[in-house]
Amino acid sequence: MSERPRIILVTGSASGIGAAICRRLAAPGTAFMVHARKNAEGAAAVADELRALGAVAQTHLCDLREAGAAAGLVERTVETFGGLDVLVSNAGSANKKPLLEVPEDDLSAATDTILTAFFQLARAAAPHLKQGRDPRVVAVSSFVAHIFRKDVTLFPVTAAAKAGLEALARAFAIELAPFGVTSNVVVPGYTEKDPGAHSAFTPEGWRRVAEQVPLGRIAKPRDIANAVAFFADPASDFVTGQTLHVNGGLHI
Repeated sequence: MSERPRIILVTGSASGIGAAICRRLAAPGTAFMVHARKNAEGAAAVADELRALGAVAQTHLCDLREAGAAAGLVERTVETFGGLDVLVSNAGSANKKPLLEVPEDDLSAATDTILTAFFQLARAAAPHLKQGRDPRVVAVSSFVAHIFRKDVTLFPVTAAAKAGLEALARAFAIELAPFGVTSNVVVPGYTEKDPGAHSAFTPEGWRRVAEQVPLGRIAKPRDIANAVAFFADPASDFVTGQTLHVNGGLHI
């Protein structure tokens, strides 16, 4: 009897990096829960793409900052497909307001969206991952949690939340290891946005940040997706608690 296809949940997957991760992991029969906060059209389009690649896909809209939303997303995935094998925590936000000016509510919003949501997702997913096929947790962080220089735009509250996310991912690696579940982190550098998507930089700003990258360009979403695919692959079963930077040499 052949093994059943894997079941994958990717948060924030209606566009950008999250959508690229879904496309990269898609294989005939693989089941996806495509998540978005409110972009129903984008989520539906990604689900259609996955179906065209032979995968099975459903969508779920929820704001992960709301009480019970993260656990509800996991349960919807399990109820729909019968289990969960791969959790990719990708949903996030970006805030570059200086610490001395940023409203306190912005810090709460960043930690709720990035840190607390990952904590709740992974805890809700753990019982199902323990029973999963080649079970994986992959957290998508950001270079802003690692680079603090005068010549680099800072995202202080985002950095704080992402740093916490990375710490949680390492802790989950230890706690879940006895069950064969790995937990790793991918840290994107500057990454292209989808056309029309909100951006922290102007076109000229993007040109300037590309000049900071030794490999001479900013990342494409598929560059990040390739790294996530490595951690999600069954062949990476002896890699856990690790952090992989994908930034063209920006952070060495």
